[in-house]
Amino acid sequence: MSATLVGSVMLGGCLGNPPDTAGGGGDKTAPSAATDKGLETKTISLGFIPILEAAPLVVAVEKGFFAKHGLDVNLTKQASWPSARDNVVLGSAGGGIDGGQWQMPMPQMISEGAITDGKKVPMVVLAMLMSQGNGIAAANAVKDGNLSVDLKKTSPGFFDSFAQKTGNKFKASYTFPKANQEIWIRYWLAAGGVDPDKQVELLTVPATETLQGMKNGTMQAFSTGDPWPSRIVKDKVGYLAATTAQLWKVHPEEYLAVRADWVDKHPKAAVALLKGVIEAQQWLDKAENKAEAAKILSSRKWYNIPVPVLEQSLKGEYLMGAAGKPETDPAMGPLYWASDRGVISYPYKSLTLWFLLESMRWKFYPGVIDSVEQAKAINDRTVRDDLWLQAAKELGLPAADIPTGSSRGKETFFDGVVYDPENPQAYLDSLKIKK
Repeated sequence: MSATLVGSVMLGGCLGNPPDTAGGGGDKTAPSAATDKGLETKTISLGFIPILEAAPLVVAVEKGFFAKHGLDVNLTKQASWPSARDNVVLGSAGGGIDGGQWQMPMPQMISEGAITDGKKVPMVVLAMLMSQGNGIAAANAVKDGNLSVDLKKTSPGFFDSFAQKTGNKFKASYTFPKANQEIWIRYWLAAGGVDPDKQVELLTVPATETLQGMKNGTMQAFSTGDPWPSRIVKDKVGYLAATTAQLWKVHPEEYLAVRADWVDKHPKAAVALLKGVIEAQQWLDKAENKAEAAKILSSRKWYNIPVPVLEQSLKGEYLMGAAGKPETDPAMGPLYWASDRGVISYPYKSLTLWFLLESMRWKFYPGVIDSVEQAKAINDRTVRDDLWLQAAKELGLPAADIPTGSSRGKETFFDGVVYDPENPQAYLDSLKIKK
């Protein structure tokens, strides 16, 4: 491990990372984790970041879904995405974590050593935790830009005029580079005819610094998971320019991934882990459970966010655009289980591949992903949909909820671009703005 990575791990520890630990609690009516389920181990350490993507993990702990399947999950709040990365390199044996919630393609790039200073720690992607539920918030200082999902219609020429007027490029931020949140903001800008590498300055900013950064003008836009975009609106610091559901309905979001050595050693426990997550996702998706979910997540040990903000986010209640127009559509909010594109939880390889293709588009990882063939090979090594299928079978899920193939088929974005996973190169070739 290089000095850079060691320094990051040590700093995380000095800051008290993980700052909060909660293994269990809540409504535990199910059998305890001590119940003999024939698992190779009864314990696993997982990390999470307090955004809506982590809700299935929190709910599975609090509602006893993990315990029901014989697992005692030690779920720890991570100080940041870099801390989560460094802690999974350490592993639970070294005082870190075995896996948890990840932006994509972090698990693949940890596996390849691309974001761990060359240290390869093979990871296994087990399930998608959530779809949608992310947004791009803009600061009040740029309300005159009327930024929306379709920049060509509402804000033509705005980014160049902003630079001419202020003497600075428009600054857009996210919490971790070269992953989900940066990919969303890049796609949004490029679809609007804005080159994110030439006309905008992109920044990595911790979520906790977002509100102040927007207030003092150090950034004009921020891409992250809810409840942060909704909180920015609630605190009247900015407005919601676009949701990721508008960019790509029922899009892939963050995933559950675990160290491959843990999965290889504990395959039955990995299936039990998935069963707990699946049942939590089913519970979260029910409208009648949204209020209780918001209350669970709001506690200090989990998100420490006001209940009303979380409840609005979970229900897909947004104030959109510079005018703050109220819009409520659960189908455009966070989805945990059911959708018109099939089950959310299943780790379709066609969807996990897309993040690697976007990484090629922006040349995020030269020497690691330079061709479609490399991307496919990495994807196939990392995604274990067979374990998800085994969990679904053991849960007795209806056939309609069990995918029969690893591709979801063609995907269409808001700007008319089509991604056909059978022809990834055609998708890349069709993109007008790329690096």
